[in-house]
Amino acid sequence: MRKSAGIVLYRLNNNYLEVFLVHPGGPYWQGKEEGAWSIPKGEFTDGEDPLTTAKREFKEETSFTIEGQFIDLGQVQQKSGKLVLAWAVEGDIEASKIKSNTFRQEWPYKSGKWHSFPEVDKGAWFSFSDAQIHINPAQFTFLERLVTLLKKDT
Repeated sequence: MRKSAGIVLYRLNNNYLEVFLVHPGGPYWQGKEEGAWSIPKGEFTDGEDPLTTAKREFKEETSFTIEGQFIDLGQVQQKSGKLVLAWAVEGDIEASKIKSNTFRQEWPYKSGKWHSFPEVDKGAWFSFSDAQIHINPAQFTFLERLVTLLKKDT
């Protein structure tokens, strides 16, 4: 089973919760918004520390290092079958300044032409209700758990 670990970065804006999400790069995701956004995350293997992986992946996908008190939000299984573990941490980054690592992909498929694409093409802050529309549906559970733990307005 594929496993990923990620970070739910959150901030309080006038006591209302906002969460930072990223949009996957590459041609497949172009123009897709609802249900396409994600927490910054990446895969790990047995023997790797999931929280360490989550912090590393956050930096690779945003170029920002995150520190603070990490709150374990448990795990969810996405429709694809992938198991995702997540931690929340309070912080603030400027979404327009993220810079992601890249990956190579043959595009168009079976064309023999290889291109580099950013793993993440944009990041943004979302209110709880807007995040519900944009985030991968399985990952919304992490946001619900965070609200319960913080007992904050959405």
